[in-house]
Amino acid sequence: MQFEPGDQRRRLPRHLQAPPPEPDTFSYVIRPARVGDLPDVRGIYNHYVANSVVTFDEKASTHRYWREKFALLTKLKLPFLVAVTPSNAVIGYALVQPWASKSAYRYTVEDSIYLGPGAGGKGLGTVLLHALIEACEQIGLREVVAVISDSGAEASVRLHERAGFVEVGRMGRVGFKFGRSLGTIYLQRTLKPQRRRR
Repeated sequence: MQFEPGDQRRRLPRHLQAPPPEPDTFSYVIRPARVGDLPDVRGIYNHYVANSVVTFDEKASTHRYWREKFALLTKLKLPFLVAVTPSNAVIGYALVQPWASKSAYRYTVEDSIYLGPGAGGKGLGTVLLHALIEACEQIGLREVVAVISDSGAEASVRLHERAGFVEVGRMGRVGFKFGRSLGTIYLQRTLKPQRRRR
């Protein structure tokens, strides 16, 4: 007896059928950034430069810019973390940089967190931010400030508030991008330094 294509009687018994494919799991590790990660970091950041107002940069960042930033953060011993997949693709990053150049600000930093396309909404931002806070506390930093656009960055505000940041101020119409005026929201979190920073 032959069966025509599509004939329902042709199905194998359940115990002989191939198991359904496993859903793709969202797996990654958080580790310190390396020079080899910088092209991916640049790509993630430039996506936001071109497509959003979460950064006020209007021109794509260069490889040189990221090499210099990496060298500065390394020299200052400030955390720069990346989230990488098992295939070593960078899907997000978090870093802190000096809040201001005067020496009295040496215990205060500004954070930046960006996730690659498809990595949002899965808890990665929360994991990165908590890892960044812990790394800051381990080196003796006392305050972290977040400067967030007042338009189109509501998820970033919520992320920081869930991590214990509180709003400390706003500035209106200080930026102009894509033909519209933009303001900034300032959030701050006090840290619990684990040791004295030199």
